[in-house]
Formats: sequence, structure tokens, C-alpha cells
Amino acid sequence: MNNQTKIEEAGFQPASRIAAIGVSKILQIGARAAAMKKDGLPVIILGAGEPDFDTPDNVKAAAKAAIDRGDTKYTALDGTPALKKAISEKFRRENNVDYALEEITVATGAKQILFNAFMATVNPGDEVIIPTPYWTSYSDIVEICGGVPVLIPCEAEAGFRLKAEQLEKAITPKTRWVLLNSPSNPSGAAYSEADYRPLLDVLLRHPHVWLMVDDMYEHIVYDGFRFVTPVAIEPRLKSRALTINGVSKAYAMTGWRIGYAGGPKALIKAMAVIQSQATSCPSSVSQAASVEALNGPQDFLKDRQASFKHRRDLVVSALNAIPGLACRTPEGAFYTFSGCAGMIGKTTPRGKRIEADSDFTDYLLEDANVAVVPGSAFGLSPYFRISYATSEAELTEALKRIADACARLS
Repeated sequence: MNNQTKIEEAGFQPASRIAAIGVSKILQIGARAAAMKKDGLPVIILGAGEPDFDTPDNVKAAAKAAIDRGDTKYTALDGTPALKKAISEKFRRENNVDYALEEITVATGAKQILFNAFMATVNPGDEVIIPTPYWTSYSDIVEICGGVPVLIPCEAEAGFRLKAEQLEKAITPKTRWVLLNSPSNPSGAAYSEADYRPLLDVLLRHPHVWLMVDDMYEHIVYDGFRFVTPVAIEPRLKSRALTINGVSKAYAMTGWRIGYAGGPKALIKAMAVIQSQATSCPSSVSQAASVEALNGPQDFLKDRQASFKHRRDLVVSALNAIPGLACRTPEGAFYTFSGCAGMIGKTTPRGKRIEADSDFTDYLLEDANVAVVPGSAFGLSPYFRISYATSEAELTEALKRIADACARLS
């Protein structure tokens, strides 16, 4: 390190708002695994949160057509009228919820929707209730926006779902939002209408608390599970709820970066203020593609759902056959969140004691060349997440390696 570098590093002071926040653990593990793979190791990465399918051909064709006709300029700040109309019709058709165009916002991915909403509404010290396990970005975004994440552990025995009594106990005068995700990343757990009803009754008793729901994995559910969004169950909450969705998971459009939400007009307007000073409009071409995704044929979703279910069953069965692991069967998404309490306290062949789920996942990466994510990254231990959005051949090999690695522990 030269003197100039030392001076530059010594002079840099990060803002206090990010002092305790780092790059996502998922991305860190992915980068480490990718580096090992580049060095020639046969690493199988089961950490990716994106479908392994391609974007449908009709959606790609719509994007190419948009380019050819010159739809490559700035659009309306928070979504083109065409896309907002498609979103409004989607909400009505699939969710039985009516959102006017001025009650809809479009951003560069659902993560920006979350950021816009919290930045527009959360004052320093405001609390946001988040059940764990949770998607890693939720709490970090709340903290960046000056809020206080209130994390409530929801164990496998409770189906990884928040219970009404937990919610009631967690609400204080400072509570601003409750954030729910169904089906969930990382657990795959989903809330049925019967699961939601007691929670919504609690919220009705606390009119100062708003509800934010992340429905991103809506179309990836199994075994006849009936997806429902809370506002459809309890319309009285519509005036203080934000319903978030996007095209990333259902349509395999992660790289297109389009998320959207429906909510009260005043909230949507406030979120637009934040977006206007951050990214401005989302990509014009991606918006044109998303119109086709929402309006076009939907029959392929069932085929992809069936493929994910087959892989889910393969993973759950194999994990539960390994002594010391316990894997709940998820209702949706493309993740398993397996308990690994039976591995804590054991010793690796290299003599290292496994003290936490992160030690176990490090062991799997180093000794079995399988990259998975520890539950601690999602706020609940000792568990680990597998993404089964990869080929059956890779899953089969990875599961064999995991079983062999577990058998080598003493």
C-alpha cells in the first residue's frame, strides 16, 4: 500500500447511516464461491435468488420492438401509462384489488420500491416490524432511512409465520409499518387467508400502523396453495397498505429491473419525490417488456411452477434424510430453509468446531464445494438456505456432497 493510498483511506469517513451495514451476505458468499470456481474448483452455487429459466420469447420480442420504434427516451417518472394500466388490470384480474393509475408506482426493482416507501415515510426512531427469517435487505433499508427494525423470530414450528399475539406485543406508539413477505424469501413459507386474518384484525385495532406486503413470489406456490394478498381480504386496510410486486421472479426478468406497487395516492406521490431525486424513471425498454409480460400469455407459469415443485420435493427429501438436518416443506418460492441444530457442536475433519450456522455453511463451501447461505444472514439461526433454482443434476450432486460432508463430522 503506497502513501497516497494510506492518506486517502485515512481521510475517508463513511456516513453514520451505513456504519453498521455491509454488502449483502448473499452477495459476499456468491463472490467467494465464484472466485473459487474461477480457480478451478467444482463449486456448486445454491445461493442465487433468481429463476434459472429464460425470459419468455414474447417479452424479449416486445423489448426489441420498443427499441426499433424508438422507445428509448425518458418516460414518465414512476411508470408509463401503458405499464400502469397493465399493472392495474393485473391487480384486478389476479388479486381482486382495484388500484387507479395514480395509486400505482413503478421503479427499478422492488428493492427501490421498498427504499422509496421507507425514505418517504420513516422518521428517525420510527419502528418497522419485520418477522424473521427475512430478506436481508429489509432491515438494512429501514436503518439507512433512519428507522428501527423490530425483528420478531418466527421458528419452523410456527411455519416461519408471524402470529397475532407476537404482532400485538410488538406494536408501540413508534410503530410505523409492519412488513410481510409471502411466499417468503428465504423460508418459502406463505400466508393463507386464514393465516392473515388474525394479523389484519390486530392492524385494524392500531390505525397508526401501516402494512407493507411483498408479493414477489406470488406465482410460485405449490400443492394447491391459494395465494391471496391482504388488501383483498381486508379492504379497510387499503388506505394504509402498500402492495409490492414485480416481474423478476414469475417472468424470469431479474436483470430487467422492474418492480411495482399499489397504494394510497398520497403515499405514491411521496414515493415519487424520492425517486425523482434518485434514479428518475425506470428503463423505457424494460417497461415495454413488462407490459407484454403482464398482458401476454400466462400459461407457461404452471409449467415452471411444476418444475420448481419437483426440485423442491427432491431437496426437501434429501435434506431430511441427513441426520442432524430438519427441513420444513415450503408452500412457495424456490428456497428451502433447513434447520441445522444437529450440526452445532460437531467437529470438522480439519479439527474446527462448528459453533454456528455460518461455520456449517463455511464448512460446506470449503470442504464440499457447495455454496449455501447461513440463516444468520436472514435473522434466524441455526438454519441455512438453499436456492433450488438450478438444474436437477446440480441439485442431486450438491445434495450428495452435503450428505457426505455431514457424515464426516464427528
